[in-house]
Amino acid sequence: MPRAHRTVLWLLVACSSAFLLFQLYYFRNYVSKPGPHILSRSGHLTPSDVQWQTVKTFLALARRYELTLFLADTAALTLLSHDALRQRDRLVREPHCSFLCTNRPITAFALHANLWKYEAGFLLAAEQKGFEVMELRGDDPRLASLDTLSGNQIPLHFLLRLHGHIIQVVFLYERSGNYLWHGALRLKPEMDRRFAPFKLLDYGRHAGAYDRPELVLTVLDGLDVRIPRNVSRFLSEQKHARFLECRHRDARNFLQLYPDDSSPEAVEFRRKVKSLLHLAARTLAPLNIPFWLSSGTCLGWFRQCSVISYSRDVDIGIFIADFRPDIIAAFRTAGLSLKHKFGKVEDSLELSFLSEDVKLDVFFFYEDGDIVWNGGTQARSGRKFKYVFPGFSLCWAELLDLKVRVPCETLDYLSANYGPMWSVPLRSWDWKTSPSNVQENGAWPVAEWAELIQVY
Repeated sequence: MPRAHRTVLWLLVACSSAFLLFQLYYFRNYVSKPGPHILSRSGHLTPSDVQWQTVKTFLALARRYELTLFLADTAALTLLSHDALRQRDRLVREPHCSFLCTNRPITAFALHANLWKYEAGFLLAAEQKGFEVMELRGDDPRLASLDTLSGNQIPLHFLLRLHGHIIQVVFLYERSGNYLWHGALRLKPEMDRRFAPFKLLDYGRHAGAYDRPELVLTVLDGLDVRIPRNVSRFLSEQKHARFLECRHRDARNFLQLYPDDSSPEAVEFRRKVKSLLHLAARTLAPLNIPFWLSSGTCLGWFRQCSVISYSRDVDIGIFIADFRPDIIAAFRTAGLSLKHKFGKVEDSLELSFLSEDVKLDVFFFYEDGDIVWNGGTQARSGRKFKYVFPGFSLCWAELLDLKVRVPCETLDYLSANYGPMWSVPLRSWDWKTSPSNVQENGAWPVAEWAELIQVY
């Protein structure tokens, strides 16, 4: 055979072999695996193709560096929580992307920060895979109560961009109240504000607090992914996760002007308050009754990051819409005694319980248009009082190693109750006349006193 013919033959064999090897690689990596095909029928990458491939590449990196991640993307988890969609997915025979392809330019994952390792290696590997990386750091709030900080900042969020799609990694830190916390996402002046569609991020507008979710490993669109076992609960938490940090610097300034009472009696009172607050949280949680710090207890958290030792009680608020008839029985079962019950569900309900010598006052709040109010009753005269607040929403905070709610608009809430001088301690306080927002509200009919004014 002429040499030229042999050369052409070998070239054909080589080209055919290369093509066969390419087909085998494509089949093993894309077609044979469950999940969407990388190319649409038109042969072009679609946004879903880009999102799936970006998530696939990122999860492969996460496995390589043993990152304890779970899917925290609200759009993907919402799709996952819909039974109808899961039923439809079982009926579709062709591989397709049902959950991870959300038609959004961002996919969010959360990372347990205490297990975070190999930071430099991971980020370098991500860049080698083609990701552009933005790292956002901030102060560690767990050190904020100290007079001096180390100056070291902790990672709060990673943003990784590939082919225009963003992977957000949210760092979750363990806090002393046995909950997980993530920080707010704040760009430094030199950072690129066009790096990501920041307004579309699920996480970072505010700091957030979460109960520790139980995770399960599953397969979504052909990829191994950890997800919260109770998806619906996690999504509900995410909607109401906003967290307010205690104002430690202001608290230190306050305590320099008004030193805290360090007497044995005050120390013992703070211990009892901590025990009572934790007991209230354990009692109300099974009843699905949210509560928040109110009155003096809220003032102590906001003003001095502690409790007011001379207040001698604990104050919490509950929206009347969340009232449950078995709340009294639940507190009694927890070991508290009912001290008094004033009013009724329809008007000015107030409960007071006793633990040792510390009182737990439970004020029920009524929403009326753009205001909120709670009632008060004078037992000996039947006179009624009304305390009016501007409308407010609820945020998480931490007090005495407990994750607890406070009004998000804390300053407005306290200013309504205590006036512009809320920051000045006032030991003499008359609940009928001292509050700035108190109003006379008539009196209970004498014939109804036995039902509406119960003192034990």
